[in-house]
Amino acid sequence: MAEEYLKINGALYYADQLRDKHFVLSISDGDEALADFLADWFDEKDYVIGHTSGSTGTPKQICLSKNAMRESARRTNAFFQMGEGTSILLCLSANYIAGKMMIVRSLVGKIDLYLEKPSSTPSLNGYFDLVSMVPMQIYSLRKSKDGESRLNRVRNLLVGGGPLPLEEAQWLKTLPLHTFISYGMTETVSHVALASLCETDSDGSIVYHALPSVSFGQDDRDCLIIHAEYLTSEPIVTNDVVSLISATSFIWKGRWDNVINTGGVKVHPEMMEKKLSPYISQEFYFKAEPDAKFGQKVVLKIEGNPFPLDDLWQTISSILTPYEMPKDIQFVEHFVRTESGKVKRI
Repeated sequence: MAEEYLKINGALYYADQLRDKHFVLSISDGDEALADFLADWFDEKDYVIGHTSGSTGTPKQICLSKNAMRESARRTNAFFQMGEGTSILLCLSANYIAGKMMIVRSLVGKIDLYLEKPSSTPSLNGYFDLVSMVPMQIYSLRKSKDGESRLNRVRNLLVGGGPLPLEEAQWLKTLPLHTFISYGMTETVSHVALASLCETDSDGSIVYHALPSVSFGQDDRDCLIIHAEYLTSEPIVTNDVVSLISATSFIWKGRWDNVINTGGVKVHPEMMEKKLSPYISQEFYFKAEPDAKFGQKVVLKIEGNPFPLDDLWQTISSILTPYEMPKDIQFVEHFVRTESGKVKRI
């Protein structure tokens, strides 16, 4: 087996030790999901069990090909120029595909794996060539007094699991590390495209570029189609509406499931949220509700305590188009979230 050993926190463990969980973890080193994943990785099956995120429905169990995971890891390692002598920090749970793939990248590339108990504010104790985080962790680091100095110990930051708010994106651009936003899903065993925060189009949207051996198309809904033979011989049809730049690059606009058809005009909530994110400090999202006149009307939902809306209405009217303008603003004490922290648009 190519990945017959793994160095964890500086200690070398071989396949039989990893399979039988004969290695040392402390409460500061991670969680049991790591040990369970490694036991599954080194068993006789050619797949491991994963689960979809649940952001657009009930989480589903899915069989993930170990070979596809290896191929994805090789492409990511090559992109970030990582191999023996480099280091990865795992500060996400191995229950999810993002955490699993950090482990596989270490296994495939003989990369030193360091563990940190998953938390909202990673400590980042050490210097790392690659760290993967979700937007909530970036937010917490930005708010912490030493978040900048912690991130200065990271060469490449990979962000996924949800849209990165504008404030966090602008903050990361001021730091010396290289930040990339991932596009992918459990079914594609992590990302199939990456976008640098430093590359945007004329309206500020980031541009995603395919990993090697990946290409893209669109269906009649303008949704992305993924061609990646290392994953499957069949195209993967997504529900992500994109602006296709070329066969290997695109701009993400939003989920087809979330598109609002109001008066015959389709508007994308995610694009509207991007425009308003600098002006609303609380979590918020747009959604559709039935309307006798327009078919669907735009509704803005804001999490937390209500506040006066006069200034917000004025801001919204100066930024959004007439069709994007919400017909109602509703406050919700707490949004419903998936296990991985994504807000459910209900």
